[in-house]
Amino acid sequence: MLVAALLLLGVTACAGRGAGRSEDATPQNPLVLTLAHSLGDTHVTSTALQDFADRVKNDSGGRITVRIHPNGQLGSETEVLEQLMAGVVDMTRVSAPGLATVEEGYHAFGLPYLFEDAESYRRAMTSPGMREFFASTADKGFVGLTYYTSGARSFYTVDRPIRRPQDLKGLKIRVQDMRSQTDMVSTLGGTPVVMPLGETYTALQTGIVDGAESNETVLTQSKHGEVAKTFSVNEHTRIPDVLVIGTPVLERLSAEDQKLLTDAAAASTEAHTKAWEAETQKAIEEARGMGVTFVEDVDTRAFREATRPLVDRYRQEYPGVARVLESISAAR
Repeated sequence: MLVAALLLLGVTACAGRGAGRSEDATPQNPLVLTLAHSLGDTHVTSTALQDFADRVKNDSGGRITVRIHPNGQLGSETEVLEQLMAGVVDMTRVSAPGLATVEEGYHAFGLPYLFEDAESYRRAMTSPGMREFFASTADKGFVGLTYYTSGARSFYTVDRPIRRPQDLKGLKIRVQDMRSQTDMVSTLGGTPVVMPLGETYTALQTGIVDGAESNETVLTQSKHGEVAKTFSVNEHTRIPDVLVIGTPVLERLSAEDQKLLTDAAAASTEAHTKAWEAETQKAIEEARGMGVTFVEDVDTRAFREATRPLVDRYRQEYPGVARVLESISAAR
């Protein structure tokens, strides 16, 4: 906590240097923007964020620079989002569950089977309707510049395949702290257990949970493939990460420089999508070497039918979710 506080003081001090507005910025006196996030340096999404920063500096001729603080240096994902809304940091990468605490529409991304495949996901996330949704939170202190894929999420367990919804009955499944995720597992007959990712390995090892749900990279990067040997490819959700920027920061950018940042963000997303696909294939190969079995013969139609009432309920309860679902449907 002391280290984080000292770093925050440093960030605040740095924010006071340089140009105050992009119109006044020069390569000798640039506008310096801080971007804090919780991912490790080698994570594929960290690489995308660095790519974004490099593009901004290059495309602005050095007038705007993005200073990155990775590895949770300034706090957890939730803490950094709070710092952004308080004006301490300028940008952050945050997952949809984190944003759902501020904007209910982000709950939509925890709902199952909204997308047919990776291509329909890409079309929806880059659609005009989704861009409007990302911009709609300006009055809440931030807007989304772009999204980064985090792959398709599936169920994985210590020792049993999940081919049908009935196979989840009675199983304790670790989920993220997101209401739509807990409701999904309950709807399918499982028992959702909310816990941090960092505690999941031990929970799987000791039987506190029977399984979890995530993408394939968790098997290798978090070593879950050492204790969970069955990965059932049902691909129930595709939950994005979002690069957000504080509304006050946008007001310090000219219209041209706002477009510059948006274009740089979109370009970093395109490169990230290809890198993620390669990372996923690498994880699958490594996980097989760890003894993980990938179950492909999953009855996804049964999962879709079982969870359709849940999607309909969220559409009725949350106007923000209904808006996102409309954007996804329009992009099909």
